Amino acid sequence: MFGYVIVNKDELKIKEWNYYHACYCGLCHALKEVAGTKARMTVSYDMTFLAMLLDDLYDCKKEEGACRCVVHPAKPQAYVKSDAFLYAAKMNLLLCYDNLLDDWKDDRNMAAAMAAGVLKSVRMRIAQEYPRQAKAVEDYIEKLHACEEKRETNLDVAAGLTGEMLAELFCWKEDEWQKDLHGLGFYLGKFIYLMDAYEDLEKDNKKGNYNPFLLSKGLVKNEELAERSLNMMAAGAAECFERLPLVENLEILRNILYAGIWGKFEKIKAKREKEEKE
Repeated sequence: MFGYVIVNKDELKIKEWNYYHACYCGLCHALKEVAGTKARMTVSYDMTFLAMLLDDLYDCKKEEGACRCVVHPAKPQAYVKSDAFLYAAKMNLLLCYDNLLDDWKDDRNMAAAMAAGVLKSVRMRIAQEYPRQAKAVEDYIEKLHACEEKRETNLDVAAGLTGEMLAELFCWKEDEWQKDLHGLGFYLGKFIYLMDAYEDLEKDNKKGNYNPFLLSKGLVKNEELAERSLNMMAAGAAECFERLPLVENLEILRNILYAGIWGKFEKIKAKREKEEKE
């Protein structure tokens, strides 16, 4: 997964952090329920956000508990789980499987091929249950390859592919909340793509890898372009988010959307500014 949709821990109350951690553990439990113990290694903060969002929006019936695991063998960890967490776990596995398969096709990564093999039957089962979402992930991988081969210079085209895919994953049900969930997923997906491209600027510049920022502006000007583009996407996501009638997880989700997603950007920007001065 992407790893950008995470809380800003410093701005959370202790009880909020504890609940967020319980939700992360809940997603881990849901992954085990869907695909077995090995699937727990794919747990992500991105899908924790989706699970908490949908759990609150649809007021799901929760299961709460505490147990030990491989990562935390000494002390039982609290967890929260619901149908929304099971859905997020399935979307997490769809993304993981197709990304592993893509790594095998691109680099003949044997470890990726073996991991994809383990998840193949699970992926088929999830695709039968959620064909729209499964097709969105498949199309995303295919279109992204075409975009990279073409070396598309338009930021909106490249980022929009991730946005379109995540928008479909955010829409659990076809109801009155579908439009705003779609919009939230779309803008957040574009933010994630642009953030990833921003983080990889130096690496892609040195290796000659595809990066839409490098093709549209010079490396120095990319800092301004990236920040402006990211602000636009974050604003679009926030507008859709605020229309949703959230209550229980509202403050934690706002923390993620208004502060947490900017954590990586601020660290990278500060590091680059320091290097320029030196």
